[in-house]
Amino acid sequence: MKTLYDVQQLLKKYGVLVHVGKRKWDIELMALELDNIYHTNLLDKHDYLVAKMILQREYEYEQHHSDEFKNE
Repeated sequence: MKTLYDVQQLLKKYGVLVHVGKRKWDIELMALELDNIYHTNLLDKHDYLVAKMILQREYEYEQHHSDEFKNE
């Protein structure tokens, strides 16, 4: 697992499809859904942590770019 798409495919295996509208909001909701799946013991710790790191990276990327857009 390396990309946000990979995390989406992981969530899809558990019947979770996320599309809120803004990419940042999608990432936030994916993180919540991932937490729920992990806490029900359906997902192993390694996959959970890797997916969380990917979501964190993508969220920070979106945050940075939205800040740049505001400064222009």
